[in-house]
Amino acid sequence: MPPFEALKRARERNLDLVEISPTANPPVCRIMDYGKYLYQQEKKEREAKKHQKTITVKEVKFRINVDDHDYETKKNHVLRFLEDGDKVKATIFFRGREMTRTGLGREILERLIKDVSDHGVVEFRPRQEGNTLHAILAPKKAEAAKREAKPPAPAQPRASQA
Repeated sequence: MPPFEALKRARERNLDLVEISPTANPPVCRIMDYGKYLYQQEKKEREAKKHQKTITVKEVKFRINVDDHDYETKKNHVLRFLEDGDKVKATIFFRGREMTRTGLGREILERLIKDVSDHGVVEFRPRQEGNTLHAILAPKKAEAAKREAKPPAPAQPRASQA
């Protein structure tokens, strides 16, 4: 129908004439409440944003002279972060003469990668930037899918102490 007739019909119904596809031949228009349409679009975007999972990067710092117990504690932190679905940046900071022993730092990171290989994958291999050596680990895809599918367990009632 001609544009002036479509505009007339839209005004009779107190609606707007909205051009849907201007490149089509002839152009396609629709009679609708444009304000309501924009509101619905914004509502959909807000709803989609609620369901997004934001990924945070947690950092765990090591030293080249880390003791076994300290290493195990920090490794457990890394495992917990990966199970929570966060990425982990493992960093070794070299001070002064430690810069001559970068091989020890690389060994620590390689050991960490091997120890957490069941729970995470290496996103960035260990690399040196200035006086820091770091690697980034990400949770495995299969574990992330299982975690999202399984709802959180309900809290167990505590027994009262009398």
